[in-house]
Order: sequence, then C-alpha cells, then structure tokens
Amino acid sequence: MLKNEAKKGAGAPAIKKILITQPRPESDKSPYFELGRKFGVTLDFHPFISLEGIPSKDFRKQKIDIAQYSAVIFTSRNAIDHFFRICEEMKVNVSQDTKYFCITEAVALYLQKFILYRKRKVFYGADGSNKSMFDVVNKHKENETFLYPCSENQQDNDIVSWLKAHKCEFATPFMYRTISNDLKPILGSHQYDIICFFTPSGVKSLFENYPSFQQNGTLIGAFGSNTSKAVEEAGLALDIKAPQPQAPSMVAALDQFLSGKNK
Repeated sequence: MLKNEAKKGAGAPAIKKILITQPRPESDKSPYFELGRKFGVTLDFHPFISLEGIPSKDFRKQKIDIAQYSAVIFTSRNAIDHFFRICEEMKVNVSQDTKYFCITEAVALYLQKFILYRKRKVFYGADGSNKSMFDVVNKHKENETFLYPCSENQQDNDIVSWLKAHKCEFATPFMYRTISNDLKPILGSHQYDIICFFTPSGVKSLFENYPSFQQNGTLIGAFGSNTSKAVEEAGLALDIKAPQPQAPSMVAALDQFLSGKNK
C-alpha cells in the first residue's frame, strides 16, 4: 500500500519506514542497519529487478571480439560480474594492459574481485556522475577502443551518445538482461515513507507493476545520475540524491536527510 499522506511542509511526521530497492545486505554490520538504529527507522530490502545473464552462445551472435578492445567502461558491479563471466565461459584472456573506466570508486574497487587491482589501469569519476567519468575517458580516448557492457534492454543512452559524439571507437555488448520483479507482495501490504532507487530499471519496474503510480507524499531517493534522471523523467519529485560531495553513498545521503527530518 503506497502512502497517501502529504509529508512536506510544517508538522510533517517523522520518517519511520524506508524501502531499499536492493537485496538485503549479507553482513549484520552493514551501515544500513547502523542507520536504522541511529534514527529508529525500519529498513526493508526488496530488489525491484532481477538480472539474467545472456548465455555465451547467444553472446557470440553479436560478433564482438572482446580481446580486440583496449578499454572497458563499467557503470555497475553487475556489468563487471557478467563481463568476466562471459570472458570465462568463452575462455577470453583479458590483457593485463586493459584499462577500466568506472562510474564510481565503489564500482572500481569491485574489480579487485577479478583482477590484480594495482597492476591494472583503473579510473573512475570524481563524483559518480556521467560527466565526471567522461572527463576521465576524454583524456584517454585517442588511443583506446572501448567496450561498454550493458543490459540488453538498457534505457540510458547518455554514454553511447557521448562516445558517438566524441568519435570514439566502441562497442556495446549485451551480456545480461533486466527483468522486473513482482512488487505487489511488498508494496501491496506495506507503507513506506521513503523509497530508494539505484538503477533506471528499478524505476521502470515500479511503473510496470503500478502503471498509475502517484507519489502522494512518498519521498524518493536515487543513487547515480542515470537513476536520478529516470526518476525525474517518470514525473516523480526527487528528494534524496547521491552521490554528492558530502554524501558519497545512499546511506550517507539518508543520514543527512534524516538528521534534519527526524529531529
């Protein structure tokens, strides 16, 4: 059940329940749980999307030779997972000279799961925005050929548009597809003061489940410039935005917001 009470303005009630549209953290030491204890709020975790890997036999139909590209652009940890999965399934040896351009430092650090981080050339944007990543890519584009692994049904084309506009040699291999989850079991029986999104596909999933969704006072948080853009293009008011200079994570952004809200 989605909230109907207006929450803005003087006398607005304190935040009590937050929906994080990602899987529940495996560790009890997650900063999300610290946040819940600090402000006395309940956090529920429910991913709005699922990812399905494209089999290597289907990937081959795209006729993209991974080994021929000198750089890879990653905008999520999911993209990293499926890139190296495909490489393993197809027995592709990724050159030690390959450069990696990542949307955030957190995504860049995730590469440590697959590569010897210090021996590779890894770059990331300063503030988590497309622009900051483009600034880094721009310094290297003359000598690189880029792979941009993404979802088969990806919505955001800002990166592709930038690569085209700057005459970069690139390919966009589809390595996974995004599937909207059934949200009715959770949104049909719970009321949330805040819903936090992390991907444009999560926003799409909301409207696929609830085509006539009205915000009606529910506060919206978004992580990443692409997600923020999707929230606003869907006609929703964006209340909590990350990353920001003083809030590099969604947890930090929520902490700042709740510090002012739950006084």
